[in-house]
Amino acid sequence: MIIDCHGHYTTEPAKLQIFRDKQLAGLTDKSRRPLTTNLGITDDEIRTSVEGAQLRLQKERGTDVTIFSPRAAGMAHHVGKEATSREWTTICNDLVHRVCTLFPQNFVPVCQLPQSPGVKPANCIEELERCVTQLGFVGCNLNPDPAGGYWCDPPLTDEWWYPLYEKMVELDVPAMVHVSSSCNPCFHGTGAHYLNGDTTAFMQFLTSDLFKRFPTLRFIIPHGGGAVPYHWGRYRGLAQDMKLPPLSEHLLKNVFFDTCVYHLPGIELLTRVIPVENILFASEMVGAVRGIDPETGHHFDDTRRYIDALPLSAADKAKIFEGNARRVYPRLNAHLDRRAH
Repeated sequence: MIIDCHGHYTTEPAKLQIFRDKQLAGLTDKSRRPLTTNLGITDDEIRTSVEGAQLRLQKERGTDVTIFSPRAAGMAHHVGKEATSREWTTICNDLVHRVCTLFPQNFVPVCQLPQSPGVKPANCIEELERCVTQLGFVGCNLNPDPAGGYWCDPPLTDEWWYPLYEKMVELDVPAMVHVSSSCNPCFHGTGAHYLNGDTTAFMQFLTSDLFKRFPTLRFIIPHGGGAVPYHWGRYRGLAQDMKLPPLSEHLLKNVFFDTCVYHLPGIELLTRVIPVENILFASEMVGAVRGIDPETGHHFDDTRRYIDALPLSAADKAKIFEGNARRVYPRLNAHLDRRAH
């Protein structure tokens, strides 16, 4: 089985954006607020939204299941107030739940959290618990920078985050560290802000003893880890200078990386530097890079072919494609067992 651990609902029916536009207009003009959170989206509209996109690409590219969450850029935690984020998050998570209910063979849900700049992450616990215990979600996306490129909140290793981590440990769910859209003109969203977030989160973990406090806490750093694999020697050297344990002991029992790297040399580097046990297959289709690579004739985000081309054993490829996802997302196993029967 091939499990794609990184998929977003980027093809939502237009009615979702219509609601969002009204919600944001209502921030300055109360008369323009939407009158209801019932979007009026039918099951057929949901089917249409994925059948010509994610479902078609799964079949064409030979993948089986996608761990599926709301559009990352759409989280936009910097917009509005806490109540805005909470309402929007509930709507987006419920819509993802509907997709996964209609297509249980193809999608398994992961939730966004109702984060807001300056608002304690403990306020996200209620929504995380609802999604996991009531709706069957297997994890969450955690934004390390709700300010959208201005990094106003404490680092991920600060006690500010601990109540949320305690709940993640209790529920046995991991978080993918994923920023949202950038409102800082210095940082292009997908080309800079995303990779900044990945790299920054890793360095925050490195300089802390977070995993002594939470030995079973698990994070997936997407997009191949940002700059991390390319500068692995730098991070090993910094850890050594700080008198920290080797990274394999200090971080790699708790931190994992996905394969959203859109060329073969990048995947080759990732698998040479990072242990196979810490790599989860992912494509982020339909996502940030949708075009065809003129050098190969294939879509940039068709990442399965990169793994297939690696000189790895069948056992190691099986870990990347399936085994590691089952281990990092333990609640995924129940979904896959139901799928098998």
